[in-house]
Amino acid sequence: MSELVSTRTRNTAGKLGLPHLAEALTQYAQRADEAKMGYLDFIDLVLSEELAVRDDRRFRTGLRISKLPHHKTLDDYDFSFQPELDPRKIKDLATLSFVEAKANAALLGPPGVGKTHIAVALAVAACRAGYSIYFTSLDDMVRNLKTAEAAGRLTSKLGSYLRPAVLVIDEVGYQPLERAEANLVFQVISKRYERGSIILTSNKTFSEWGQVFGDEVLATAILDRLLHHCDVISINGPSYRLKSRLAAVERDTDAA
Repeated sequence: MSELVSTRTRNTAGKLGLPHLAEALTQYAQRADEAKMGYLDFIDLVLSEELAVRDDRRFRTGLRISKLPHHKTLDDYDFSFQPELDPRKIKDLATLSFVEAKANAALLGPPGVGKTHIAVALAVAACRAGYSIYFTSLDDMVRNLKTAEAAGRLTSKLGSYLRPAVLVIDEVGYQPLERAEANLVFQVISKRYERGSIILTSNKTFSEWGQVFGDEVLATAILDRLLHHCDVISINGPSYRLKSRLAAVERDTDAA
């Protein structure tokens, strides 16, 4: 079969927008010869390989435009360091059933326990599954929306937070917001309600969100939409960052 792969065949694959197939067609034909494949099996091989290449290209492109701070996975997360966190709850989220249902996930706990790591890992899994994703801290989102509003481009900028299937909002509660800023957050939450998933991390309990958003009524309205369909995971263990810092101090002390 390999002798059937001509320059004309490769050129045709290129014209069809299949550059990988054009480059690898001879290799596929050789594999087909070695395995004594029939023509239908050969076509299945070619189409499967091309689909895998396209999926990988889409995945890498999705990660590149997602603004994720890193591309960690759940395999990188040390569950043994957080014994009170049930790994099954996180693995249930990793099935992405909440994304399919356009529901939300909230990861709560003090700084350094791995909330962002898990949020990013879930986003990476969603991207791998074909969902569009976007990552932002709450402060960055508010700042960008305020700038756009001042320039008369609020509707356009809102779109960047409404279009992705999964929006990751990190560090909710690290800085209190003014009421006008909180109203911008409300617009994002309310417009995404039952239309797309949100994964958020926060160092504040929900009872403290009135202080975060500077208005109890507005905070309640935000929580009402956010928590209607939401898995809430609390992580109350020790800090990974503090653990790493203490280990570094101990190494320096031993070296001295």
